[in-house]
Amino acid sequence: MVSEFLYLDCGQELNLPLYKAHSPQIGRRRYFIDLLTILSNCCGLCPTARHLAAYLLDLFMDHYSISVKQLYISAFACLLLASKFEEKENKVPKLEHLNNLAYMCNVNVILSQKNLLRMEMLLLENFSWNLCLPTPPHYIDYYLDVSIGENDLRDGWPTNSVKEVKTFMEKYAYYFLDFSVQAQHSATLASCQCKICALLTVTPYRCTGLVVCLLGVLTAHCTPTLLFRPAFSRLLRLCTSKSLLLCR
Repeated sequence: MVSEFLYLDCGQELNLPLYKAHSPQIGRRRYFIDLLTILSNCCGLCPTARHLAAYLLDLFMDHYSISVKQLYISAFACLLLASKFEEKENKVPKLEHLNNLAYMCNVNVILSQKNLLRMEMLLLENFSWNLCLPTPPHYIDYYLDVSIGENDLRDGWPTNSVKEVKTFMEKYAYYFLDFSVQAQHSATLASCQCKICALLTVTPYRCTGLVVCLLGVLTAHCTPTLLFRPAFSRLLRLCTSKSLLLCR
């Protein structure tokens, strides 16, 4: 069963659209990803919808050079498509709500049903009507399910409450998941998968290329004071060395 799943996963991974980060507007990416994050949170969308919207926008920007106004419309269209694909119908944002959010976010664009529909069609044609694109949230529950067991130790001692530890682990996993939306999705996926020999042939990433992503996640939740403590520096070196050893 595991081998069959791995075979299917590898096949789908190899057929994914290629993201080259060649967009002439790549400098605006951080702003628009932040905008999508704010909009999805205001609409109460799930992490899979939020990450899919960011992924769709990445791929679309990679292939087109359009005006800033059209870029805003494409961002809203990506959010709509992602919510229609990942959420129930009653969770899909309405046009009036999106216009209200645009006004609140100081976005100087008035959305119309016609423009949004036209942009949605352009996006769907660009992706060959295939929105089945894996993102980090699609994998996180599989890993959380086996993240801790009854026999696991904490500082060399048995864990008092597996349920409590798992609750905190889930909390921080989703926290870092929100942080990772700014990272390139393929790099985030490659860093969260177990780098067994079979998976090393699926993506061109090696552990040396994922260290930056790993360190970014580790430092995202830390205060400046903690970053300069010797213990934290040792932790960073340990994580880095272990990441590099996985490829050997």
